[in-house]
Amino acid sequence: MPEIFDLTHKILLKTGFLHIEIGHVIMWAIALFFIFLAIKKNYEPLLLLPIGFGILVVNIPLAPIMGFSEGPGVAHRDLLRWFYDFGIANELIPCLIFLGVGALTDFGPLIANPKTLILGAAAQFGVYVTFFGALLFGFNLKEAASIGIIGGADGPTCIFLTAKLAPHLLGANALAAYSYMAMVPLIQPPIMRLLTTEEERKIRMKQLRRVSKAERIVFPLLGTVIVCLIVPPAAPLMAMLFLGNLFRESGVVERLTKAAQNELLNIVTIFLGVSVGATMSAEKFLHPQPIFIFILGLVAFAFSTVGGVLIAKVMNLFLKEKINPLIGSAGVSAVPMAARVSQVEGQKADRHNFLLMHAMGPNVAGVIGTAVAAGLFLIMLG
Repeated sequence: MPEIFDLTHKILLKTGFLHIEIGHVIMWAIALFFIFLAIKKNYEPLLLLPIGFGILVVNIPLAPIMGFSEGPGVAHRDLLRWFYDFGIANELIPCLIFLGVGALTDFGPLIANPKTLILGAAAQFGVYVTFFGALLFGFNLKEAASIGIIGGADGPTCIFLTAKLAPHLLGANALAAYSYMAMVPLIQPPIMRLLTTEEERKIRMKQLRRVSKAERIVFPLLGTVIVCLIVPPAAPLMAMLFLGNLFRESGVVERLTKAAQNELLNIVTIFLGVSVGATMSAEKFLHPQPIFIFILGLVAFAFSTVGGVLIAKVMNLFLKEKINPLIGSAGVSAVPMAARVSQVEGQKADRHNFLLMHAMGPNVAGVIGTAVAAGLFLIMLG
C-alpha cells in the first residue's frame, strides 16, 4: 500500500493540479473575461479571443508553453516561445500586419482631403502626455516611451517600439493597447460629446472629390520616401504599410493583394494574439507595474481623442468649409473602428449625416502619425 500511495503522489506531482496557486486562478478569470468580451460583446474578437486563450494556457502549471532552456550547443523553446521570439521579439509580425493593413486600407479620403493629416497628428497628443505621465510614475525614459505609444491606438506599432526599447513590458503594453483598441466604442463617445456642441456634431461635410488612379499609386511611393527619410527607424513599418497599399492600388497583383488581406493577415493575427497572451503569466502580470500601465493606457486613449477633437475645432476658426469635429477623434489609428465611432456619433445628432469616409482620412493619418511618433522615440532613445 505505501508503494501505491508513493506512486500516486509522484504521478500527481507531475500534473498541474498540485501546483495551482491563487495567481493562476486570477489570470484564468482575466483570460475568461477577454474571451467573454470577444464572443459576447464582439470587441475585437480576432485579437481578444487568441489573447485570452494565450493568457489561459500560459497560466496552467507545468504546461510547456513559453519555456526556454539552453544546454551545451543547443537551445530548447516551447511552442509559443517560438512564435514570440521569431515573430514578435524580432518585430516580424508587426511588419507583416502593416502589410495586410496597407492592402486593406483605402488612402483615398486622406489624399482627397490632406487637411486631415493635421487631425492624425493632433491625435498623437495622448502619446506625449502619457510619456510624461509615465515618467512621473517612476518609469525610465525608454519604458515611458513604450507606454506612451499606447495612445496611438496601434497595436503593431506598440509592439514594434516596446520590443526595441522595453521588451520586459511587451506583454503588459500589448495587452493594454489591444484592450483599449477593443473598447474604443466605449471610451471615445463620452469625450466626443463632452467637447462638442450639438450644432458642431450636425456639421455636414461636402462629398470628397474623386481621387485618380495615378494619385493612388504615387501616394504610397512618395509616402515611403518622405516618411522613411524623416524617421528612418520607422521604415520597416512604413515600407510594409505602403507596399500593401501599392499592391491594392496597382490593380495588377490581385493574388498578392488578397493574400496580404486574408491568408497572411489571418495567420499572423493568430500568432500575434496567442503570443501576446502567453507573455501574461501570473508571475509577471500580478504586480503594480502592469496595473499602472493599464491606467496610463486609458489616459493615453482619452487624451488622443481630446487632441483630435480640439484641433478640429481650432481648424474651424480658420476654414471656410467647416470640419465636423467628431472626425478628429478618428485620428487614433484604430482602423476602421475609430472612423465608425465618428459615423455613429454623427448620426445620433443627424441621422442623414454620413461621416465615415471623411473620418477615414484622419484614421489613416493616425496610422502614419503613430509610426512617426515611434520613429522619433527610437531616434532619441534607441
